[in-house]
Amino acid sequence: MLFALLFFLIAAHALMDYSLQNDSMAVCKCPTATSPLAAAVPWYYWLGSHALLHGMAVGVIFRWTGFDWNTVAALAFAETVIHWFTDLGKCKKLYSIHVDQSIHVTCKIAWWALAASGAISPVVPQV
Repeated sequence: MLFALLFFLIAAHALMDYSLQNDSMAVCKCPTATSPLAAAVPWYYWLGSHALLHGMAVGVIFRWTGFDWNTVAALAFAETVIHWFTDLGKCKKLYSIHVDQSIHVTCKIAWWALAASGAISPVVPQV
C-alpha cells in the first residue's frame, strides 16, 4: 500500500498542477496578473481555489487508502496552506518553478513518510 500511496500522491500533484490547471488559473493566481480576467476575479480567489484542489486531492487519496477523517482533514489543510504559500512565492519570483515543484513533491513525500513511519495509520489496515 505504501508504494501506491506515494505514487498516487505524486500523480495527483501532476494532474492538479498541469493537466487540470488551465491557463487562466495559472496566470490569474499571481498578484501581478494583468489579464482582464484577473481584474474581474481577485488573484487570491484563483490561488485559493488552486491550493484547495491540491488539498482535496491529498485528502481524497488518504481517505481512499483508509485513513480517518481527522487525519484526512489535517493533511488536506496542511497541503492547502503550504501549496498556497509556495505558489505565491513562485508568483513573486522568490524562486524558480524548479524550487516550486521540489517543495510540492517534498510535501507529498512528507505526507507519505508520516504513513510509512507509522506516525499516522489507516483506520482499517489495507491488504
